[in-house]
Amino acid sequence: MRLGSLWRGRGPLARKGNPCGFSVIELLVTLSVMAIVLAGSVPITQGVLKSYHLNAAATAVTGAIQSTRYQAISVGCAYTIAFTQSSTSYQIGAYSPTGSPPTCATTASNIGGTISWSGSGDVSLSPSTTLQLNPNGSVSATTGSLIFALSNGTQTSTITISGVGNVSVATQ
Repeated sequence: MRLGSLWRGRGPLARKGNPCGFSVIELLVTLSVMAIVLAGSVPITQGVLKSYHLNAAATAVTGAIQSTRYQAISVGCAYTIAFTQSSTSYQIGAYSPTGSPPTCATTASNIGGTISWSGSGDVSLSPSTTLQLNPNGSVSATTGSLIFALSNGTQTSTITISGVGNVSVATQ
C-alpha cells in the first residue's frame, strides 16, 4: 500500500460510509459535557465577580480618603468626606480659603456631586461615616468612626483610618 492512499480516503484507515460529519450520539455527548462544565462554572464566576466588586469598592473608598487628605494638606484648609450607607456614595466638602489674606471658611461647602463608590450596587457600607481631613494631615470622624466596613454579603473589608491619615484594608 502506498502512503498517498491514506491521504486520499483509501486504505485501511479510511472511514466507511459518509467520511464527513458527526453522529447524533457524538453531538449529544459533547453538548452534555459542555452543559455540565458551564453549570459548574457559573457559581464560581458569580463569587469572583462579587469579590472583585468588593475590592473595587474598597479601592475607591481608600483612594477618595487619601486624595481628599492630600487636597486638604495642599490647600491648607480642612476637607470633609461623607460616606452614606443608604446610597453607597460619598460627598466631599471643603472649608475653602476666602478673602485677602486668605482664611479658611467656617463651614464646609460641597464640591462637585455625589460620587458612587459601588457601581454594581452589591456592596454595602456600615455605618455611615463623615471624616474631617485637616491641613496638618490628621483625620477625625465627625460622625461614625475611623473604622467602618464594606460587605458584599459573603466577604467583609474593614477599612481603618489612623489619626494621622494612614488607611488600611483588611478583608475577611
